[in-house]
Amino acid sequence: MADAERGAPLRSSNTAYVIFTSGSTGRPKGVAVPHAAVVNQMLWKRDHFGLGAGDAVLLKTAATFDLSVWEFWSALVSGGRVVIASADGHRDPAYLNALIAEHGVTTLHVVPSMLEALLVESSGVLPRSLRRVLAIGEALPVATAQRFVGSNDARLVNLYGPTEAAVSVTAGEVVDPSGASVSIGVPEWNTRVYVLDDRLHPVPVGVAGELYLAGVQLARGYHGRVDLTADRFVASPFAVGERLYRTGDLVRFSAEGALDYLGRTDFQVKVRGFRIELGEIESALRGVDGVRDVAVVAREDERTGAQLVAYVVPGSGTDIDMVSVKSALAAELPSYMVPSAFVVLEALPLNVNGKLDRKALPEPVFEAREFRAPVSPVEESVAAVFARYSGSVAWVSMTTSSSSAATRCSQPRWRRG
Repeated sequence: MADAERGAPLRSSNTAYVIFTSGSTGRPKGVAVPHAAVVNQMLWKRDHFGLGAGDAVLLKTAATFDLSVWEFWSALVSGGRVVIASADGHRDPAYLNALIAEHGVTTLHVVPSMLEALLVESSGVLPRSLRRVLAIGEALPVATAQRFVGSNDARLVNLYGPTEAAVSVTAGEVVDPSGASVSIGVPEWNTRVYVLDDRLHPVPVGVAGELYLAGVQLARGYHGRVDLTADRFVASPFAVGERLYRTGDLVRFSAEGALDYLGRTDFQVKVRGFRIELGEIESALRGVDGVRDVAVVAREDERTGAQLVAYVVPGSGTDIDMVSVKSALAAELPSYMVPSAFVVLEALPLNVNGKLDRKALPEPVFEAREFRAPVSPVEESVAAVFARYSGSVAWVSMTTSSSSAATRCSQPRWRRG
């Protein structure tokens, strides 16, 4: 269609699509992404990964998730093929592995949770037709990256990008994953990244700060939500007329100039007067031997207030010792950041887009054990002090469990009598 046939000329700044994401108030917000952002992303992707007519891209993602932008248009800009999965196929790792092998898929876009599921289903070896696997959408666990790199010849790339910046804005090759996290890499074409403090001042290398984005891939804003747009898309202090997008993600620059993802700034909670970044605890837990994946939340308890609960997924074939995990965590973090309870799960719950569904994490069940009275003069003195200032108090040893937990871990608590 020519411009003369349209109601108005089509410009690169016009909206190409609107994707709705969840909002903190429960009201979805529509992200309006312009044509220029999509074109820049696809041309960078074609060049960076060398996509061509011999490539086949797997289309498995619903259009409501912006990962589908890659899957819809990667083949279009490179002359390759599109292999279309069934409507519910994105939930079935066995089906996807078979489909990739049958049709010679070369390019796989995947969230890390699904990548782990694909690796588990295939005993760690994905179909040999794959030339590149692009992981995005959530933090890539070190254990998942190690499992992939150790058994597959395909190129693994860890990418980062919010819906508000046209799919991905940074990319990092995963060659020898180690440490507590996998780097999200360096900026892509026509993208600038800033790590800033709460006064919009750049922080030194190695210091955590909030990630701000600038460049051609930024969205126009939130459709029909001027208030939200003004809150997240702010004026840049570094260039006249430039906008920055506040990602809400906590990162730091490494000495090599790459970005390390640490977690969400809005996952900050207050427990017993301490402000705690949940992402920092998750990062430390992922560095513990035998831990494949984790999620940490703060849950309210009517008797003791907010408590940290860690959900831990052990590595395949690993009989995880939660006492050792807790000891390792205590060696890395201050005591107030060590979760009060641990729940071991076979897998973390995922939403329809394959991301972690924090709302579906099971609540810990606290089970009281038989009461043991003080047996020494010291224990009697301590019990008397507590009884004097807080009423009759009994010591109760509790265990934490869930319906899907593989093990239980003890947690001591006080009960008012």
